[in-house]
Amino acid sequence: MAQKHDGEKPVKPNIFMRIGLFIKQIIDELRKVVSPSGKELLGWSFAVFVFVLLLMALVTGMDIGLGKLTLWIFG
Repeated sequence: MAQKHDGEKPVKPNIFMRIGLFIKQIIDELRKVVSPSGKELLGWSFAVFVFVLLLMALVTGMDIGLGKLTLWIFG
């Protein structure tokens, strides 16, 4: 189990130190980013394009189907 301390609160750094730490952490994370190669970028772009087309077809089919069902029910 966790042990309780004597009620001491940890000291929070002032607002400027927290902002500086936040910016430092952002820069550290941005250094980890790896840009894709041209082949990878083309492959992922194609995959996204196909996925969007499939979703468009699904939504269009549902729209047409539910529209016809509504007309059939309510005449």
